Amino acid sequence: MISSVKVVPLDRVAAPLLAVAVGELSSGKVPSSLLGLDANTGGELARLIDSGDFTGKRDQVSVVYPKKGAKRLVLVGLGPPAEITRGAVRRGAAVAGRKALELEAEIIAFHLAHETHCGVPPAVAGQVAVEGVAQGAWQFDSLKAREKEKKKGIRLLEIIATREERPDVERGRKIGAAVASGHQLARNLQALPGNVCTPSYLADIARRLGKAYGYKVTVLGRAEMAKAGMGGLLAVAQGSLQEPRFITIEYRNAGRTPPICFIGKGITFDSGGISIKPAEKMEEMKYDMSGAAAVLGLFETLAHIKPKANVVGIIPASENLPSGTAIKPGDVVRSLLGKTIEVVNTDAEGRLVLSDALAYARRFKPACVIDAATLTGAVIIGLGHHATGLMGNDDHLLYEVRHAGDLGGERCWPLPLWDEYREQIKSDIADVKNVGGRAAGTITAGWFLREFVDGFPWAHLDIAGTAWTDSARPDMAKGPTGVGVRLFTEFVLGRARG
Repeated sequence: MISSVKVVPLDRVAAPLLAVAVGELSSGKVPSSLLGLDANTGGELARLIDSGDFTGKRDQVSVVYPKKGAKRLVLVGLGPPAEITRGAVRRGAAVAGRKALELEAEIIAFHLAHETHCGVPPAVAGQVAVEGVAQGAWQFDSLKAREKEKKKGIRLLEIIATREERPDVERGRKIGAAVASGHQLARNLQALPGNVCTPSYLADIARRLGKAYGYKVTVLGRAEMAKAGMGGLLAVAQGSLQEPRFITIEYRNAGRTPPICFIGKGITFDSGGISIKPAEKMEEMKYDMSGAAAVLGLFETLAHIKPKANVVGIIPASENLPSGTAIKPGDVVRSLLGKTIEVVNTDAEGRLVLSDALAYARRFKPACVIDAATLTGAVIIGLGHHATGLMGNDDHLLYEVRHAGDLGGERCWPLPLWDEYREQIKSDIADVKNVGGRAAGTITAGWFLREFVDGFPWAHLDIAGTAWTDSARPDMAKGPTGVGVRLFTEFVLGRARG
């Protein structure tokens, strides 16, 4: 989707669809900035608002057909003015994008009514407008053979601004367009089935990014992992015919500054192994590589923003399948850090592959490490599908991550890593066991990861509840959410700004 900023009166916008985001209307009257549009519709806006059919409440949508200018006018509600934040504008833009996709409008103009700016600066409005429309208009139909089942996507977004706002809106638009491209890549990767998106496929995507943008990309195969001593990753991989891959990708634009490391769990399909999952909804376990998708999406975004930062992405990639060669409950493996792990449950495989990735990150002497993983179903019990679980060993880093999540619309909620929880993962025969029982399952998984953190600030994001959605939302299609891309980007930008 190409985007641009235009300065043009609303009643002269010639796009097939003009979306105008409006806050809740307490007066029951047409906002003054929309009076020209009301005239274009023969007073239809006034009648909609006066009758109460459109009040501007969150996610409300009304379609009007002007006599001239835009072919369709779509009013999108943002909710109460006091609650209109960057997130509300992003959501409104996403709702508009969903409507444009439904109506098969290939060109959409978007405008935030001036009466409802409510403290959202023009640069921020420009950024979240692009992020939102791209989010709402996302669709995945590349595997469909029947062309008539495919809807036309949005190819052009025009943000309508005033002459005074234009420079700031344009600055924000560029960031939003970069984030949208990374978000799209992540969601497309998540949507692919496991027979397409294999560990080797993820490695190929990293190589393509490296070739396109000049990143250094390193891919280790099974033999190289064995030589390095990556016992956790190799234990998970040994049940599958698909070769595992350990992927690193490096963005360097800040001299010798210590890099920010992002680790993404890359289990391209998770059956649970010998501790096999129930058949119902097992197809959703293609999403177990969502952390990896977020890391690759971030590197797509970085190429366009070019922040003054050094960033390293690490992706341990494998399948987790049952077979005659698969790891068994009760087995003990040695991790890259040297600690031994008793495998109590083979379905707790994400923490095994991440243990090696966290140990490997030490060689980069990182400023900090942030991992994202669909790690535990328990996080859904605790937080539902509205927040990502957040844990770590550094309070300032946790604050930064949470703030970046708020900016990116990917909220996190901190969980404690008190020493008492560590007791649950003590093993009788190894240094640690990979499951601590049902109680505090998300926290004990975080504690397991902490066992392999050595010498750097670290934060862990459990995205099992936020990586995909089982049903469509007003602002999001059913399926992958691309969670992590926006949070990671905002974190890097925050560090780059100092």
